[in-house]
Amino acid sequence: MSRMDARGPASQIAENDRRWWALATIALGTALVIMDATIVNVALPVVIRDLDLTANQAEWMNAIYSLVFAALLLTVGHLGDVRGRRVLFAAGMVVFMLASVAAGAAAGPWLLICARFAQGVGASAMLTSALSSMNAIFRGRERGIAFAVYGSTIGGMAAVGPLVGGWLATEVSWRWAFWLNLPFGLLVLAGIWLVLPETRDPQVEPHFDLLAALLSSLAMGGVVFALIEGATYGWWRQASGAISPVPIVAALSVLAMWWFLARETGRRSAGLPTMVDVGLLRLPTLRYGLVAATIVAFGEFGLMFTLPLLLQGTLGYSALGAGWLLASLAVGAFLVSGATHALTQRLGQRTVVRIGLALETVAVLGLGLMLSLSITATTIALWLFVYGLGVGMATAQLSSVILSEVPPRQGGQASGLQSTLRQLGSALGIAVLGTLLVTSLGTGVEDRLAQTSLPAAVRAQVVEVVRGSAGAAIPALDANPATAAAAAEARAAMVEASRHTALFASGALALGLLATLALPRPHRPEDDPHAAAATGQATGATAA
Repeated sequence: MSRMDARGPASQIAENDRRWWALATIALGTALVIMDATIVNVALPVVIRDLDLTANQAEWMNAIYSLVFAALLLTVGHLGDVRGRRVLFAAGMVVFMLASVAAGAAAGPWLLICARFAQGVGASAMLTSALSSMNAIFRGRERGIAFAVYGSTIGGMAAVGPLVGGWLATEVSWRWAFWLNLPFGLLVLAGIWLVLPETRDPQVEPHFDLLAALLSSLAMGGVVFALIEGATYGWWRQASGAISPVPIVAALSVLAMWWFLARETGRRSAGLPTMVDVGLLRLPTLRYGLVAATIVAFGEFGLMFTLPLLLQGTLGYSALGAGWLLASLAVGAFLVSGATHALTQRLGQRTVVRIGLALETVAVLGLGLMLSLSITATTIALWLFVYGLGVGMATAQLSSVILSEVPPRQGGQASGLQSTLRQLGSALGIAVLGTLLVTSLGTGVEDRLAQTSLPAAVRAQVVEVVRGSAGAAIPALDANPATAAAAAEARAAMVEASRHTALFASGALALGLLATLALPRPHRPEDDPHAAAATGQATGATAA
C-alpha cells in the first residue's frame, strides 16, 4: 500500500483541496504583478504631470520594472529549484510589498524609478516561483485546468486594475495605485504559509555563478538602455559631436550575450552546474514557444504603454475614463478564460493559442486603422474587447505549451527562461514603441507647426514640451489661448503617431502568430486532448 493510500480517502480529498487553494494563492500573487502594470499604465499621464516626468523618465519607470524582472529571472529560477519555490515566492512578495510602499511615497522621478526597480526584483522571484510550482504540482488533465483557472484569475484582476487605477488617479491619488498592493499581498503571504507546498529539485547542484548573472543582466539591460536613450543621446553621435554611448552600450550588450551563452554551453559540456540549461532549447516546443512569447510580449506591452497616453493626452479622457475603456480589454480576457479549458480539450492548446494571437493581431490592426480625433469610445472598447478575447485565449495556454515537454525537476529553469524572455520582450516593446511614439510625435508636431504663423521660438518650445511629455502636456497647451491652435495640431500629430505604433505592434503580434506555426505536435498524451481522450477510453475499457 502506498503512502497516499494509507492516509485514506478523506486525507486524499483534503490534499486535493489544498492543491487548488495553493493554485488560488499562486494566481492572486501573480495577478498583483499584472494588476500593478495595468494600474500604472492608466495612471501614467497623471504621474507625468504630478512628478514632472519627461517622456524618457516615463519610459524608464515602466521599462525598468520589466528589465530588472527579466535580468533576474534566470538567477531566481535556479535559486527556487535549489532552495525551494515556496520560500522564494514568499520572499519576492515581501520585497514587492516594501517596494510598493516606496513607490507610493516617491517625491521625485528617480525615487519612483528606483522603487520600480525594487518591485521588479520582487516580481521576478514571484513569477518564476509561481509557474514552476504549478508545473510541479499539477500534471495531465489537471494541469490544463490549473492553467485555465490561473489565466481566469489573472484576467479578473486585470479587469479590476484599470478601473481601480483610473478611479484612484482621478478621485484619490495615483500613490494608492501602489499602496493597494499591501492588503492583497498580506492575503498572498497567508496563503503561502497555510496551503502552498514546498517544491524543489534535489538533483540540482547548489551554486551561484556571479559572472553569469552579471553577463545576463548586462546583455538585457544594455539593449533596453540603447533603445530608450537613443533619442536622448543620439544613435551615433551626441548633439555636441561626441560619440554617443548608445552604440557602445549596445555592442557591449551583444558581446555579453555571446559570452553568457558560450560560457553556459561550455560549462554544460564539462558537466559543471549552469545558471540555465541551454540543452533545454533542444526541446522544439520550448524553443519555438519562447520565440513566440517574446514577440507577443513586445507587441502587447508596448501597446499598453502608449495607449493611455493617447486616451488622456489627446482624446480627452480622464484617468477613470481611460480605465473604463482599458477594462473592456480585461473583461474580454476574463470572459474567454472560463471557456479556455473546454476549447483546449476540443481543439488543442496550440490551436487555441493561434486563434488568440490572430484575434490580438486583427484587433490592434483594426484599432490602428480607425484611430482619429473623432473615434468613439464604443469603437475603442469594441476593438479592445476583441483584443482581450485573444489575450485570454493565448497568454496562459502559451505558458502551458512552452512548459509541456519540460521535466518537472527543470521546471524552475524553464519557467525562469520563459519569464525572462517575456519580460525582455515587454521591456523592448516599451522601449521601441515608446521611442517610435515620441519620435513620430515630435516630427509630426514640427511639420504641422511649420505651416502655421507661430513664431519659430514658440514652435520650437511647443515641439519640445509635447515631445518631452509624450503628449501629456497637450491638455495644458489647449487650456492656454496663446497655444490652443498649436495644441490642436499636436493632437492630430499624436493620433498619427499612435496609429504608427499600433500598426507596428500589430506587425509584431503577427510575427508571434507565425512563430507558433513552428510548434510541433505534442508528444505526451496528456498534452494532446484527443490523445488523452483516447487513452482515457482505453484505460476505462481495460478496467471494465
